[in-house]
Amino acid sequence: MLSYLQAVVIGLLQGLSELFPISSLGHSVLVPAWLGWNNLVSTQAGGDLVNHRANFYLAFIVGLHVATALALLVYFRRDWVRIIGALFSSIRHRRIEGPDARLAWLLVVGTIPTGLTGLILEHQLRTQFAKPLSAAVFLTVNGLILIGAERLRQRAPVRALAAREPAAEDSPEPGRRLDTLDFKEAGVIGIFQTGALLAGISRSGITMAAGLLRGLDHEDAARFSFLLATPIILAAGVYKIPDLLGTAGNGIHGQIAAGSAAAFVAALVSVHFLVRYFKTRTLWPFAVYCLGAGVVSIIRFA
Repeated sequence: MLSYLQAVVIGLLQGLSELFPISSLGHSVLVPAWLGWNNLVSTQAGGDLVNHRANFYLAFIVGLHVATALALLVYFRRDWVRIIGALFSSIRHRRIEGPDARLAWLLVVGTIPTGLTGLILEHQLRTQFAKPLSAAVFLTVNGLILIGAERLRQRAPVRALAAREPAAEDSPEPGRRLDTLDFKEAGVIGIFQTGALLAGISRSGITMAAGLLRGLDHEDAARFSFLLATPIILAAGVYKIPDLLGTAGNGIHGQIAAGSAAAFVAALVSVHFLVRYFKTRTLWPFAVYCLGAGVVSIIRFA
């Protein structure tokens, strides 16, 4: 079963790795495997949802996702008030006026691909790829994606995009305004986000990479990534709350509460740090970490 120590450790890990571009799902597989928590590792890779013994860990993860999404909502609460208000105003008046309304519809378009793919394929992808070796391979791929985004961003076509409709003059790096993305670009970023269904591929990392390749600076790429992730993480958690409240959650409600509290605090600290970090810095340190951790884990679990 799940101990309180395991619950808090995994909760802290979820809160950090969901927002840092290093894959929370990958770390929820690899870290327990490294620590020898084999009962947790085995539940990630299979089991029927009605089987309590095989799925208590999945019920636990549901609580962590809801806590992480709530932390994002708390941090970006002012943004969400404006965005949701602008969305309803846009629907009421049947037109898009102002950057908040445009951002609202960009988020809607970007959410659709992951939402549909998650509903159809999430269970199959989890059971097939949520294993230590697979997670290690995809974590290494995640590092290569981050490196590729940083290198490609320096090429002329991307630099031209960044300069086309520049952000604020005091921005420390060139980049186009977030509200100048078109809906096709938002859809492509949303398609990129579906990669996070694979354990080892980071949701924030892959969406930031896509944003950078469309000319956004690191700060706006991170902001769009966090806003785009919020409804997906929250919806995924709410969708599976019946598992949490059902037989799979029996006997671990205290551990779920402890882990969720840890995830909430860790996510709140993480998003505060990362918003400031990406004002002036890049994805390179996270890319190096993913490559190193991925290769070492491949050697360990091959």
